[in-house]
Amino acid sequence: MDERAPSVQRSFRLSRTTSDLLDETAASANESRNALADRLLGEALRTERHPLIRFRTGAAGRREPHVLGTRLLVRQIVATVQAHDASVEAASTYLQLPSSVVRSAIAYYADFRDEVYDDARWASRIESEERQRWERAHGAIA
Repeated sequence: MDERAPSVQRSFRLSRTTSDLLDETAASANESRNALADRLLGEALRTERHPLIRFRTGAAGRREPHVLGTRLLVRQIVATVQAHDASVEAASTYLQLPSSVVRSAIAYYADFRDEVYDDARWASRIESEERQRWERAHGAIA
């Protein structure tokens, strides 16, 4: 989700249970209630629009959309489709997934292209930094 977008003031009434869960989760995650509510509401709305998409926090702490029932991130499926000349069928065969699952990732990408692109760019940067770190470590012991 685009953290750079300006925020908009809204007022909501929450049930006591939801409010307590929000407070507990925010405290355990060391995140503000507003930031947590914004993130969870944004993810829930995306999931409502794209039922096969879920969000998870990766090893580096970044939350990214993935396709339910797979370990694949939306950006990975999109990259595979692009690498197969935009052929959903070829990418589905390569990934050993039903074409409907690949299409669900493409549909999400169509709606949130900039965010998926930012995720891919971020992952590429992290990969490059980790490769450089590995090369330095390997060179130090060689």
